[in-house]
Amino acid sequence: MTDASAPAPAPRKRSAGRDLPAAIAVGVGLILLVIVTLAFWHWGFILLVAAMLALGATEVNNAMRRLGMRAEIVPIVIGTIAMVVGTYAAATGVGFHLMPWHSVLLTCLGATVLAVLIVRFPKGHENFVRDASASVFIIGYITLLGSFTALILAGEHGAARMVTFLLCVVANDTGGYAVGVLFGRTPLAPAISPKKTWEGLAGSVGFAVLTGSLMVHFVLGSPWWIGAILGAVCAFFATCGDLIESAIKRDVGIKDMGSFLPGHGGVMDRLDSMLVAAAPAWLVMYLLIPGG
Repeated sequence: MTDASAPAPAPRKRSAGRDLPAAIAVGVGLILLVIVTLAFWHWGFILLVAAMLALGATEVNNAMRRLGMRAEIVPIVIGTIAMVVGTYAAATGVGFHLMPWHSVLLTCLGATVLAVLIVRFPKGHENFVRDASASVFIIGYITLLGSFTALILAGEHGAARMVTFLLCVVANDTGGYAVGVLFGRTPLAPAISPKKTWEGLAGSVGFAVLTGSLMVHFVLGSPWWIGAILGAVCAFFATCGDLIESAIKRDVGIKDMGSFLPGHGGVMDRLDSMLVAAAPAWLVMYLLIPGG
């Protein structure tokens, strides 16, 4: 005989609150795009990166508007595309024979900063510093850091370098999640990301170092210890990338940075770790692996 006074069982919660079929479809589609473009059409990959960074810049701008900060997103998007495409073209010697890649990158960076300051003039002096700061923040955080993916791909055996970088970041995320779930006890940065733990960070470093060592030795033909350095660097900066985006979202008061990717949230929710790790990863490969 059942107890009528007993409380009804709580409804079962959906574990992630995501549209799983959409998430799988989008994830598989992105992976296929990356594989096909890296295998057969590198310019397609560069255009994909430019488009994703432009969407990411738009997401961050929309988030910052919740704090009353209004970046000049149109010149930022144009500058982002120009910097990624121009840097890759210069680094591969396509169309920029008179300008080295670093000159193209700095020219596009400076032009984008000037453009956002000048375009802001018609709105008057009120909140000029606040809005200009928002624009320059997005340019530095997304446009500049994202452009280093073009340099990774432009190196000798660029596709292999890019796959090595991507797998190191994926290994960081996978290792951190798996070890964190199983053994995580000690919070890493509780005020920013309560679920991240020092144990998870150890798993991130271990998985990334193993992946980097194997990829650099067997795919790029360089000593394994260079891959270990690459993996450790990717793990550290990819984790910093996660924390940076988490800090932004907590400050703004949102769960996802956007909704451009159904089932995944925003573009930045997928790019955060790769974005911050790209420049350090390029530097390690440039200095230690021939043909960088």
